[in-house]
Amino acid sequence: MLFRERLWVPLTWWVLSGLFALSLLLAIGFYLGWAWGLTVAAVSFLLAGAAFVALAAQITVSTNEVRVGRAMIELAYVGGCAALDAEQSRRRSGTEADARAYLALRPYLATAVELTVDDPDDPTPYWLVGTRRPQELAAAVSAALAERRKSAGH
Repeated sequence: MLFRERLWVPLTWWVLSGLFALSLLLAIGFYLGWAWGLTVAAVSFLLAGAAFVALAAQITVSTNEVRVGRAMIELAYVGGCAALDAEQSRRRSGTEADARAYLALRPYLATAVELTVDDPDDPTPYWLVGTRRPQELAAAVSAALAERRKSAGH
């Protein structure tokens, strides 16, 4: 494995989830009783936590493929990659976006990596993958592509 990253939600989301659960505790506790309030608050916090964990996509780069969540592209079909800063990511996912592109973005990630798709049978021009470590991800994909080209040349 050349690269691995789990896209966890930020701490502020956990804090907001806790504050929401606390507001439920107070509102329901005063109205229906503290046992109900505590139960509803605990269940809401646990459900939010379960959603945060279940929806935390994983990015992996191996010697022959890139996986983002459940999506996978073989390196044979990746033409290149580029690390994007926050401004480039915003433009590439907004005004300069191609509607055919595969977007694996999260609202709490400012930076991304663009993988160019080099497959004449695939209408997807590129993948835009949100990441906290764009330089490392781009370096891993570039290294895997270089190794693949080197081994194909021999």
